[in-house]
Amino acid sequence: MKDNQYAYKNAAIYTGLITLILLVPLYVYFIYTKNIHEIQNELFLKQRSALIISAMEEYDETRETYFEFPRFKRVQAGLYDLNFQPIFTLIDSSMEHFSTGYHIDDTQNAYLIVALPPNRYFNADYLIVSNQLSYAPVYQKIATILLSIVVLVFFLSIFFLNRFALPFKRVNQKLDNFIKDSMPEINTPLSIINVNIDLFNLKNPKNKYLQRIKAATKTLSNIYNDMDYLIKNQQLVFAYENIDASAFVRERILYFDEVAAMKDIVISADVEEGIALHFNSTQLQRIIDNNISNAIKYSYEESKIEVTLRRVDGQCDLIFKDYGFGIEDTSKIFERYYREETGKGGFGIGLNIVKSIMEETGIELAVQSTPKEGSTFTYTFPAALVIS
Repeated sequence: MKDNQYAYKNAAIYTGLITLILLVPLYVYFIYTKNIHEIQNELFLKQRSALIISAMEEYDETRETYFEFPRFKRVQAGLYDLNFQPIFTLIDSSMEHFSTGYHIDDTQNAYLIVALPPNRYFNADYLIVSNQLSYAPVYQKIATILLSIVVLVFFLSIFFLNRFALPFKRVNQKLDNFIKDSMPEINTPLSIINVNIDLFNLKNPKNKYLQRIKAATKTLSNIYNDMDYLIKNQQLVFAYENIDASAFVRERILYFDEVAAMKDIVISADVEEGIALHFNSTQLQRIIDNNISNAIKYSYEESKIEVTLRRVDGQCDLIFKDYGFGIEDTSKIFERYYREETGKGGFGIGLNIVKSIMEETGIELAVQSTPKEGSTFTYTFPAALVIS
C-alpha cells in the first residue's frame, strides 16, 4: 500500500511538471485553434450573406407584392444605408466597427459588413450579417486534449515508476525474508547468554568483562525486538492497555544504563510522576528503546542523554535529547534500511518501525538536529491516549 502511495504521489508530481511544460505549446495551439474558429465563422457568415444576396437577386417586384427577408437560426442580418442607418434589420445589438469586412467586438459579437451595388437592393448600401461568436468548442477541444495528456502521463508515470522500483522492491523483499529467517537463529543464543550471565552474577562478584557482554547482548536484543515487531506487525493486532508511562520510561532507561556505560554516557531522566497512557506496551517499548539506542549509538563518548516525560495541555511529550553527531538529513532517517552513518551498525529499521507506530496511533514528532552538536526528538501523544 505504501509503495502504491509513493508511486501515486510521484506520478502526480511528474504529471504536474509535464503539464506545466506543455502549457506553452498548448497555449500556442489554443491561439491557433481560436483563429481557425474565427475564420470558419467568417466563412459561415459569408455563406449566409451570399444566400441573402441570392434571394434579393431572385426577387421580382413586378410579380411579387413583397420581399420576405431571409431568416436564419443563429444569424441576424439587415440592410443599411450609406450612413449605416437601418433600412431593414433583424440585428438587435450595437456595432463598434463601420467598415466593410469581418469584425469581432469586445462582447464576442461577430459581424460581416458587405458593400452592395448602389440603388440595387432596396436602396441599401450595406448588408450586415451578424452572430454571437462562441469559443465553447475551442475550450472543449483544449480541455479534452489537456485531460487526455494528464491521464496518459499519469498512468504512464505509475507504470514506469513501478517498473523502475521493481528491483528495489525485490531487494527489500530479500531483506525482509532474511530477517524472518534469522529470527530463530538469533533468539536462542541470546537467551542462553543472558541467562548464564545473570546466573554468574548471582553467585560471583560483578565482572567488568561480563558487564560489557551483557551490554552487547542488550544491544542485540533491541535489534532482535525490532525484527520481531516487524514480522508480528503484519500478523497481529496490538491491543491497548493502561500503562504507567512514568514507571515504564524509568524501567527502559535503567535497562540501557549498562549499554550507555560502555561509552561513559550518562542517561538522565526528567520524568513527571503519575503519567498514564492508554497504549500498547510493545509499541511504547519500541519507541523508547529505539530512541535511546540511537541516542547512545550516535552520541560522543563521555556525553549525556536526556529523557523527559511531561504533560503539556492535556497531551504528553516524550523527549529524547543527545549531544552527539547530529543528523544531516532528517527527512530520510525514517526510511526502512536507511543508515546515515553506515559504520554505526544496525539494520536501519528502528525508526521506520517508530514511524509506522506514529502513523497508526496519531503521535506527532518534531525533530531538531544540528550536525556535531546533537539531536532532539519530541514525541507528542494526543490527549485521546493520555489517561487524565
